[in-house]
Amino acid sequence: MTERIRASYWLETGDDPQRAADTIAGEQSSGTFVALAMETPELKARSGARVERLEVLERVREPRLPTPVRAPHYTRCLLELSWPIENFGASLPMLMATVAGNLFELRAVTGLRILDLQLPPAFMTAYPGPAFGVAGTRRLAGVARGPLVGTIIKPSVGLDAEQTAEQVAALVDGGIDFIKDDELQADGPHCPFEERVKRVMAIVNRAADRSGRKAMVAFNLTGDLDQMRRRHDIVLAAGGTCVMACLNAIGLVGLHELRRHSQLPIHAHRAGWGYLNRSPALGWDYAPWQKLWRLAGADHMHVNGLSNKFSEPDDSVIAAARAVLAPLWPEAPMTAMPVFSSGQTGLQAAGTHAALGCADLIHTAGGGIFGHPQGVAAGVTAMREAWEAAMTGEPLSARAERSEALRAALGFWK
Repeated sequence: MTERIRASYWLETGDDPQRAADTIAGEQSSGTFVALAMETPELKARSGARVERLEVLERVREPRLPTPVRAPHYTRCLLELSWPIENFGASLPMLMATVAGNLFELRAVTGLRILDLQLPPAFMTAYPGPAFGVAGTRRLAGVARGPLVGTIIKPSVGLDAEQTAEQVAALVDGGIDFIKDDELQADGPHCPFEERVKRVMAIVNRAADRSGRKAMVAFNLTGDLDQMRRRHDIVLAAGGTCVMACLNAIGLVGLHELRRHSQLPIHAHRAGWGYLNRSPALGWDYAPWQKLWRLAGADHMHVNGLSNKFSEPDDSVIAAARAVLAPLWPEAPMTAMPVFSSGQTGLQAAGTHAALGCADLIHTAGGGIFGHPQGVAAGVTAMREAWEAAMTGEPLSARAERSEALRAALGFWK
């Protein structure tokens, strides 16, 4: 029996649900808007998408999305489709074009969202997945237990290379595990990439010589393929241990090609995720979306953070983090490290740890560290103390009695 790709959707339609499901299956495989003589029963059996499941959930009076065709009511369903892998092979770009192609634009569709994606083992052999993941990241950062306590260079843009290095110096002196460029910072004339890397890594390398542990810095190399390869090589030559790319900017092919070239962990930023996810009636759930990027080679995946500054609720954040840590296949887990960010402080440590059940994560706090009244080093210490309390089940208030940095942080984290 042929291997098949399976995708599950939430569907809303003003048409008959079965007819709408059949239309979607036909549009995304062998069919078109009219019957064709060459689309024989044998061809459809071999190459057509199949409706594997159609479950009616409810009927409503108004559609979730604008539609040119009004209907007396709209039916919401769970839909599962499958495709033979022979249609396009184990190809991530063609997978994206198939499961998330023209079907969103069909007239019969007034809501469609991808809920799950099940891929056959052919993808496991075609794509290597993360080169470092959790274990490799911990090894390079020298953090065997607990999260990597991290931060973001702030202001996001506007600092030159020397000012950026000065900020990094304060962070590494304070014992930070992980530092990342903001996604808006790459290779502008005010802060050229190569100069920034050389100045920052001179600081990081000197600190590592003193302490025996090197802070991981994720330099944003987002650009075209040649630019990303060149920037990666600059980081590698300077002794860096991580690079960063914005996924929606470089695409699946860009990440896959970067993974093929890279000798460093790839920190994958999901900038732009809101346009794919924010409407509950359109786009993607995070669980199927992140599978594609892990296959393409992402070592770290952003998942937002608890009590974040954006619109995502906490249960969605935790579900995303669990998805990143869940194996793709038993024999090829390809797990990545979830990255918690957005308005984070030590106040979220206990809730994050309790909900996730582990500390295999990067927890980045910008203002939560830089805003500490006793300075950056105290901000790093306070974050680490908050996580120690979380992992041992100790209340923050009790831990703060023994930690001046944490006690001071509790006053401004509120």
